[in-house]
Amino acid sequence: VQLQASGGGLVQAGGSLRLSCAASGGPFGSYCMGWFRQAPGKEREFVSTINWSASSTSYADSVKGRFTISRDNAKNTVYLQMNKLKPEDTAVYYCAASDILAITSRSYDYNYWGQGTLVTVSS
Repeated sequence: VQLQASGGGLVQAGGSLRLSCAASGGPFGSYCMGWFRQAPGKEREFVSTINWSASSTSYADSVKGRFTISRDNAKNTVYLQMNKLKPEDTAVYYCAASDILAITSRSYDYNYWGQGTLVTVSS
């Protein structure tokens, strides 16, 4: 499975961005999908996850209420709508796919990773 993340960029604090992750080469509709991020000098951290049917989602406390994950299985794409962005949201954002049916925040449960897209939030 190949994952291609896009939509990153530079935005002012309080602004919004929508990240997309297009999948190819695998049964996208059967994967749990996740978003992770890695800020400079920090470890990669979980952001959000969604199960195959979009019936279940989970968010890190730091983004809850501001970010929304969604997916379109017909388009083999998962999205991350990011609102009310803060400078501390600055990071490279990665999408990932897991063949585990339930949602998971553990990075080691994810089999496939995209290349990342940079989000920079200025104060």
